[in-house]
Amino acid sequence: MKQWMRPGRLVLVVAGLAAAGVAVKMIWFSPLPPPQVTSAAVERGDLEVSVLATGTINAFKLVSVGARASGEVKRLAVALGDRVKEGQLIAEIDALTQRNELRDAEASLRSARALLTARRATLEQADLAAKRQRELASGDAGARADLETAEAALNTARADAESQRAMVEQARIKVDTARLNLGYAKVLAPMDGTVVAIVTEQGQTVNATQSAPTIIKLARLDTMTIKARISEADVPRVKIGMPVHFALLGEPDRRIRATLRAVEPGDTGLADAANVSGLSTSTVSGAANAIYYNGIFDVPNPDGTLRINMTAQTSIVLTQAKGVLSIPVAALGPREGKTDRYRVRVVGEDGQLEDREVRIGLNNRVRAQVLDGLEEGEKVVTSEAKPSAGASVADAMGFGDELRPSPLEN
Repeated sequence: MKQWMRPGRLVLVVAGLAAAGVAVKMIWFSPLPPPQVTSAAVERGDLEVSVLATGTINAFKLVSVGARASGEVKRLAVALGDRVKEGQLIAEIDALTQRNELRDAEASLRSARALLTARRATLEQADLAAKRQRELASGDAGARADLETAEAALNTARADAESQRAMVEQARIKVDTARLNLGYAKVLAPMDGTVVAIVTEQGQTVNATQSAPTIIKLARLDTMTIKARISEADVPRVKIGMPVHFALLGEPDRRIRATLRAVEPGDTGLADAANVSGLSTSTVSGAANAIYYNGIFDVPNPDGTLRINMTAQTSIVLTQAKGVLSIPVAALGPREGKTDRYRVRVVGEDGQLEDREVRIGLNNRVRAQVLDGLEEGEKVVTSEAKPSAGASVADAMGFGDELRPSPLEN
């Protein structure tokens, strides 16, 4: 009996040792788990390199309609938002003073004309007297002194008539001016447009002695002008005629397209400097710590969606490619020298990672164009989290520290 059980015990010992060996191999010699990665697909679409700028929407034309007559605004004929035509009545100003000035000028004109008539009569009388004296002198019947006196009186009468004729012309000009000033009591629209602001209310008194006070602001809103602030680092790359697109803060997914019309030669700080007494342009611009130039473009606004002073998130397109393959820039690995080739990691169908060399075209720092090396739909690694060195199945099971031999035991 004892002889039969000895081989059985041996078998059990051998099996136990084998199981222990398998466990040790699994715990200390198992391969590291595959790295945890984030991937993105190779996609086909449009790609562009652009300059970003923040713009402000303005009316294509904005006019401050002012009063050139002083007095109380007796009537305001428009309301905010009204569309008006050129020549339409905007406001009426109390014109009593202007009417009185016109009456006075007309009275002065009548007086000057009456005096001119009298001077002409005197001139005719002097002319006749001079003729008589000439006839007498020619027949040696009159004195030389009488002829000279008659000639002098004629010249005096002629000068008085000419002077009075000039006085009549001056009086006529004053009448025209008074009539024009009376016309200024009616404020008319200088162009077709929309009333975007009412500055002076009905009943308010305006004084146009030194400058024309603004009654309303009139704007053309069928076309809007956008001024986009371009940084000095980007201005050298921007050219007139480049395509532009922008979005509103309220509609970030809607692209409105236009073409760059102009780039202002002076920076945006010039206007600020002109308004600050005693400061030079460089002082004001330096205080802002950044230099910007306005890029200008126009866009139709038939439905009135665009409004004055809205913010336009603008992109000025430097170059673009349509229908190309692209990947996120985060997927690009090391660059091969100064070439256009990069290393990327691709997730295979079996989940394993492989290194691959690709050729890159346009790069807008968000996505990069793939010229060759990848196919549409393939997945590239954008980020990778590798397990720490020495990690094993024992760590995953939670008892690696207890089973792993101490370095001192080696």
